[in-house]
Amino acid sequence: MEERNDQMQVRWEKLQRWREGGRAYPNAFRRDAEAGDLQRRCADMDAAALEQEPISARLGGRLMTRRVMGKASFADLQDGSGRLQLFLSRDELGEGAYAQFKELDLGDVIGVEGTLFRTKAGELSLRVHFLQLLAKALRPLPEKWHGLSDAETRFRQRYVDLIVTEQARRTFQIRSATVAALRQGLSAARFTEVETPMMQPIPGGATAKPFVTHHHALDMTLYLRIAPELYLKRLVVGGVERVFEINRNFRNEGISTRHNPEFTMLEWYEAYADYHIAMDRTEQLIRAAAQAALGQTKIVYQGQEIDLGSAFARLSVAEAVRAYNPDLRAKNLRDPEVLAAKLQELGMPVQAGWGWGKRLIEIFEKTVETQLQQPTFIIEYPTEVSPLARANDADPEVTDRFELFIAGRELANGFSELNDPEDQAERFQAQVLAKEAGDDEAMFYDHDYIRALEYGMPPTAGVGMGIDRLVMLLADQPSIREVILFPHLRPEQA
Repeated sequence: MEERNDQMQVRWEKLQRWREGGRAYPNAFRRDAEAGDLQRRCADMDAAALEQEPISARLGGRLMTRRVMGKASFADLQDGSGRLQLFLSRDELGEGAYAQFKELDLGDVIGVEGTLFRTKAGELSLRVHFLQLLAKALRPLPEKWHGLSDAETRFRQRYVDLIVTEQARRTFQIRSATVAALRQGLSAARFTEVETPMMQPIPGGATAKPFVTHHHALDMTLYLRIAPELYLKRLVVGGVERVFEINRNFRNEGISTRHNPEFTMLEWYEAYADYHIAMDRTEQLIRAAAQAALGQTKIVYQGQEIDLGSAFARLSVAEAVRAYNPDLRAKNLRDPEVLAAKLQELGMPVQAGWGWGKRLIEIFEKTVETQLQQPTFIIEYPTEVSPLARANDADPEVTDRFELFIAGRELANGFSELNDPEDQAERFQAQVLAKEAGDDEAMFYDHDYIRALEYGMPPTAGVGMGIDRLVMLLADQPSIREVILFPHLRPEQA
């Protein structure tokens, strides 16, 4: 068991005295107001107005600062909505209650009742005439909460981070508003929200390494889902023509500033639509989310101004590669040997089985992605790297697919869905061969999904959008760990 330091020991002794008084951890206090609401309500009321129309309030929150000055003191109370200054005097509270206040520690949860007024400096304050300790903080709040050495502790002890870091609280408010706006936008467009299995007998919908588990009662291997895509498209076959899910996905891959093993995606599918319509809807949803979460569509991300209000640019993969690799000519962008030479120049070895499409994408990812700061749809991905997307009618070697890039990272992936069961079966088979050759991220062959397609899926467009990455953008956060309440970390050392 962790040893108590001197500060914790003093607080523990106070708790024991509190217990002996028979009043520890009461549950009868009820508040009728919150700090942030009172600040907004009284924003236009001066001292005279508050004196003329007294406002009483009962608040509960955490004691964050305290300034004891003899017979009178000031303190700051923080609740989930904000902060409010408290004014406490021995004459108003009485000798016993005022002495109890002076015994409190920063971080203690208290209940107070009083009347609002403004100080000579104009700060809205509550003149307290009732005080009650509701929960004792046995651990002191950190005095400093920054720097690389503290980052892991912030993520591991998010509850403390939320208490002391205003930006952390703001980030998760932005996240909540963003998710609500995306859900509202799709619901308003008559999409049906659903829930699909998180444990699947066949992981599908993306190329990724899955987590594996075992169901004892059924004696079968199951996989935590890497994407809900194939289940959602089964629903389109079944007549749910506009469908979406805000889903948790799991991928047994590396951890970085942009990757967490468990993450949140929004996926939606729309029958009788194509990837052009999907791009339009993606753009509308992101713009609406920014407006809802931030009140504007021009934002700043890591010092770079980004305009979400203007039309998003659209470039093909080939056009983007040419734009940032002027030594490559258009006629050579499907020449495997030319692309192999370029990869060698970039210090990237060509692996066995890579066709021109995979080679071109590797060049794109190495030389183009980070350059795409303003919102840009990259379209016409090679069929080789798009096993679920519909081939383009005019050029079957590329697909009707897009990825959206903002601030140098992918935010969404969408395409006109492949609804030809024979074509899909062939692509699944190619993925199986890739898996047998050692690609542990290649897809499995999903017989039931092929069976579903054989009943007929209408022309459909689908999109997957990374919620975490969108929140990173809107909250101006450089790491995915900042926007996930409890990111995965190595176990603490004893």
